[in-house]
Amino acid sequence: MAKGAMSGLLRAEDWVSVWMGAAIIALVVVGVRPEKAGLSCSDGIGGLFSGSSLATTLAVGAALLVLCLTGVRLMDGSVRGFAPGFAGLFVLAWAARAVSCDPALSDRGVNYAITSLALGLFISNVIGVPGWLRAAMRTEYYIKAGLVILGSSVLFSRVLEAGMYGMVQAAAVIAVIWYLCFWIARKLRVDEEFSAMMATAVSICGVSAAIAACGAIAGDRKKLSYVTSLVLVVAAPMMILMPLAVDWLGLSDIVGGAWIGGTIDTTGAVVVAGESIGDSATNAATIVKLSQNALLGVAAFGLSVWWTVRGGASGAETPEVSAAVIWERFPKFVLGFLATSLLFSFGLSDALVDATSGVLKGMRTWLFALAFVCIGLETRLRDLLSMQGGRPAVAFVVAQAANVAWTLLLAWLLFGGSIFAVPDL
Repeated sequence: MAKGAMSGLLRAEDWVSVWMGAAIIALVVVGVRPEKAGLSCSDGIGGLFSGSSLATTLAVGAALLVLCLTGVRLMDGSVRGFAPGFAGLFVLAWAARAVSCDPALSDRGVNYAITSLALGLFISNVIGVPGWLRAAMRTEYYIKAGLVILGSSVLFSRVLEAGMYGMVQAAAVIAVIWYLCFWIARKLRVDEEFSAMMATAVSICGVSAAIAACGAIAGDRKKLSYVTSLVLVVAAPMMILMPLAVDWLGLSDIVGGAWIGGTIDTTGAVVVAGESIGDSATNAATIVKLSQNALLGVAAFGLSVWWTVRGGASGAETPEVSAAVIWERFPKFVLGFLATSLLFSFGLSDALVDATSGVLKGMRTWLFALAFVCIGLETRLRDLLSMQGGRPAVAFVVAQAANVAWTLLLAWLLFGGSIFAVPDL
């Protein structure tokens, strides 16, 4: 391997995110497992201030700081400027997660993603972001590493618990809704880059899919922040209204769960909405959402090839696209996601997977909370309303409405017993 290629392998953000996610996974697998990864709502808000909880949280924060600093150094970033900024971000992420533990909020479906985004938005739009904090605002770095760890929870055995129903629904939603959202956005004169990111977010799995799409097409980070904010803002009312709609329409718990899992774009909101209906709804919703997550890598690969072949947003013709060009465009962290999923599905024992799942989920949550705080800090609400005349927001909402209708039909056909036997969930 050439020296330049090796340098790119080590120093590109996509690869560094993979290395950081892999390092966290390796440490947890070999036995470094801080209890609850330093924060759990099970003991109430008061429990967060106990000596053991604070000590573990500080240890987790220190470990993440070391790993992130190592990555920043590999990417030739400023280590001196990054360290204090990261400490500040971690405190903000802790505060946002602590607030989400309040039963008055958590019982209403307000999770850490929403509180993290809201805190970042408040600082950005009301107080102002201090300069020393900006050096650590690396949204994609945190969330890409988190996506690598997310692969540990996408187990093929669980995805297939309901036969192929969940996978068929996920594939049908992606195929139809992606094209429909892209078409609607283009009709509203939204640029192609924006349209591709929104279509991927609506049709697959929200924030994770938007990040993957942005990497696949080398998209604009400001547009990514916009799409991510839209996903979280729209998901909040959906997780409250959709369970009410399930009852109003007289749907079975399993059909309602499959409908929720295929439309709400954040996993936490899916679980909250499913639990408000019942265990069967939660199981169906989770399986459908896992099926969509499992297709994330395939969709990202297809998007990167399509975008490269057609010449990107310019639409310029590229009659010959080499494998090297496609490889350069491909988001490398998706490989980490797929490798982690395969490892935890087939390479590790069930006992080890169960023993590590809680800690890995906790570490992933920390990285996502850091990313959501950064998204809020980078987002100006005035820009959300004014960007491209508000047309992207309109396109997103219209496409999500179409997604709700199409997924309801699929859920009823696949899980309702009219064509196939109702799965035992």
